[in-house]
Amino acid sequence: MALSVSDVERFMVSRPRLEAIAYRLLGSASEAEDAVQETFLRWQAADAGRVRVPEAWLTKVLTNVCLNQLTSARARRETYVGQWLPEPLIAGDPMLGPADTAEQRESVSYAVLVLLERLAPNERAVYVLREAFDYPHREIAEILDLTEAASQQILHRAKQHIARGRPRTDIDEAAARRVVDEFLAAATSGRTEPLVRLLTEDAVAVGDGGGKVPARAKAFEGALAVATFMRGLFLPGKAKRALVGGSPGVYATTANGDPALVAVVDGRVVGVICLEVTAEGIAAVRSQANPDKLRRVTERWAAGGHGEPLLHVF
Repeated sequence: MALSVSDVERFMVSRPRLEAIAYRLLGSASEAEDAVQETFLRWQAADAGRVRVPEAWLTKVLTNVCLNQLTSARARRETYVGQWLPEPLIAGDPMLGPADTAEQRESVSYAVLVLLERLAPNERAVYVLREAFDYPHREIAEILDLTEAASQQILHRAKQHIARGRPRTDIDEAAARRVVDEFLAAATSGRTEPLVRLLTEDAVAVGDGGGKVPARAKAFEGALAVATFMRGLFLPGKAKRALVGGSPGVYATTANGDPALVAVVDGRVVGVICLEVTAEGIAAVRSQANPDKLRRVTERWAAGGHGEPLLHVF
């Protein structure tokens, strides 16, 4: 069914919110875009004029599209090469969605996106809709075909799972930059001791290469192991330059609200390192190097001005 101009406009008004919901649910910008496109196709096929509340209709359709994708995604991730990490988004990306409250900022942090992978699809949906977008349980129940009581119970269970992860420290942009500067100085010092001092005792380092870029299949665990790995990662080497196509410039930014390093070669982002900061120190270093998960970051990076890199590595 052909949509009227006003029907298309109604969808476009909702699109940023739909993309932000889908990203939190799926942990992938490309999959989120696909889910939103599928929602538009269903909107196109519906009798839009008979839909009383378009926002609610679109949210329900999108959420169910995402739940179906999550089911198939879990099967795909069982055969994923190496560690699977979410697709990072850098500061200013509208897909990050609302960031007015601590709950909203936390819900899109890299640490929480990783924890969300452990939740059942319904738990993930209730958590995202309630914590990130402040939907009342009555509306969540209608979206997911639950009772309000069930929605409340699911949220309670989801928050318990999330709380078992390490608590996140909410820091501003200036503090994030200081963390990145200190981390980079320590990682390029050639010594492990400065890095160990920045890390928590039980820090972990995880890398996602997707089978396309070398990455260790298991996480590094413990401050010394993480520090040793990071020191080696920043050592110069011809093989590393050949792998990424040059000597990357390293920039400080935030990704998913966390302090981050972005490595760029000829305008192409070849890696994003996200730092999970707690009151005790850096608890996790998560590196995304899978080129399939860096396309949107590259596009967003190219659209902004970033000045000179902090340094060139390799």
